[in-house]
Amino acid sequence: MPTYRIAPSILSADFARLGEEVTGVIAAGADMIHFDVMDNHYVPNLSIGPLVCAAIRPLTKAPIDVHLMVKPVDRIVPDFARAGADIISFHPEASEHVDRTIGLIQEHGCKAGLAFNPGTPLDHLDHVLHRLDLVLIMSVNPGFGGQKFIPHVLAKLAEVRRRIDLCGREIMLEVDGGVNADNIAGIARAGADTFVAGSAIFGATDYMAAIAAMRAAIQTA
Repeated sequence: MPTYRIAPSILSADFARLGEEVTGVIAAGADMIHFDVMDNHYVPNLSIGPLVCAAIRPLTKAPIDVHLMVKPVDRIVPDFARAGADIISFHPEASEHVDRTIGLIQEHGCKAGLAFNPGTPLDHLDHVLHRLDLVLIMSVNPGFGGQKFIPHVLAKLAEVRRRIDLCGREIMLEVDGGVNADNIAGIARAGADTFVAGSAIFGATDYMAAIAAMRAAIQTA
C-alpha cells in the first residue's frame, strides 16, 4: 500500500494566527505543511517568502514542502533551504536549466520536485525523473487559492504514476488545487499519494474532522 500524505496549504490559513494554524493542522493529523510561494511575475499574485518559512520552522518537525511559483527560480532556492524547507519544487518554465536547478536544491540539503501546470507537457520529465524526489501536478492554474479541480488532470496524474512505477524509484506524486473530501478518492485512484488542500482544511471549523474525512475517502480508493 502506498503512503498517503495530507499537506495543508498555508495560503488558505489565517495569517494573523499562522503559528497556531500550522500547529493546529499538524495536531489534527496533517503530514506536511505546504508553502505556495508566488512572485507576481510567474503567477499573477504575491504571497510569502523565506522569512515566513524561517518563522514556522521552529514550531513543527513536520516536513515543510515549498512550491516555488517564481521566475527566475535559482536565486531564491538557497534562501528557502536555509530557512528550513525540506522539499522544494519549481516549474520547468521558471528555470533556464532544469537539471541544474534540481542539483542546486539537492546541494542545499533539500528534496527536489518538479511542478507541472495543467497545460504543461510532461516531456520535461524525460531526462530528469530519475533525479527527482517529487512530481507536483497542478490541478488548477496557479496563482490563487479556492479554485475548482480541473478533471482532465486525472489522466495526467495517471501517466506520471506510470512513469514513476517504470522508473523504480520512490518518488512522491503530489496534486495541488481544488482537492477536497469529495474528489480525493478519484485523485488517489489516478495515482497521487500526496494531497495539497487549502480551503478544504483551513476553511473547515474542525481541522481533525476535515483531515479524517479525506483519509476515509482515500481508503475507499
